[in-house]
Amino acid sequence: MVVAATVDPMRRHRARGQLWASVYFGLRQLLALVLLLFRSEQSNAVELLALRQEVEVLRRQVGRPAYQPADRALLAGLSRLLPLASWPTFGVTPGTLLAWHRRLVAKRWSALLH
Repeated sequence: MVVAATVDPMRRHRARGQLWASVYFGLRQLLALVLLLFRSEQSNAVELLALRQEVEVLRRQVGRPAYQPADRALLAGLSRLLPLASWPTFGVTPGTLLAWHRRLVAKRWSALLH
C-alpha cells in the first residue's frame, strides 16, 4: 500500500502568502534605500533635526536609560567616528564612556588573575 504525501491546501496557501509578503517587504526596503540615496542634503538635515527633537522629548519622559553591554560597545565605537563637539547627541558624557572602559578593563584583569 502506497501512501500519497499530500500537503494541506491551507498550509500551502499560507506559505505562498508569506512568500509574497517577504518579497513585498524586500522590494519596499530596496525602494526606500534608492530614494534615500537620491535625497538632498537639506532633506537629510531636516530629518536629522526632527529625530534629535524626538530623542529630546523621549529623554524628558523616561528616567535614566539602562544601557546593555551591546549598547555601550556601539556607543563607544560610534563616539570614535564623531568629533567631540557632536557627543551631546549620544546622551552619554565622555566621563561615562571612560567609566565603562575602566570597568571593562578591571573585569577583564580580575578574570585573568583568578
